[in-house]
Amino acid sequence: MTITISDDKTLLDIASIHLFLSEESTWAVGISRVTVEKAIRNSLCLGAYENDKQVGFARVVTDSATYGYLSDVFTIGTHRGRGISRMLVEAILAHPDLQGLRRFTLVSTTANGLYEKFGWTGLHKPDSYMERYFPTIYHPTV
Repeated sequence: MTITISDDKTLLDIASIHLFLSEESTWAVGISRVTVEKAIRNSLCLGAYENDKQVGFARVVTDSATYGYLSDVFTIGTHRGRGISRMLVEAILAHPDLQGLRRFTLVSTTANGLYEKFGWTGLHKPDSYMERYFPTIYHPTV
């Protein structure tokens, strides 16, 4: 298996990223393509490729100085179980724009074991975190 990881956004298969996020993910079902494109434009993104076909994706929202938020890490269907998400996380942690961050967060309901291997833990001070959460924002009102 030869997997290449790249942060070159021109290589990203936006259609497949949107398809996965909007139809297969557990966190972004119903997200519009316009929203996905805007998120990609304003984030550090890494694609995983096999024979020039995109098989994985990860996105980091960051100021590249103090904070990063890891999001949208996934591997396409038949390529799962081959360590591609692990390779994406390794590449993210080694990325020059993400060195020296004071805080690097993520939210996961399905892959905590993966992230724990790389040093992520529960929140240091969970009582100090707040959020505005709109879980149905991608679903049109009936």
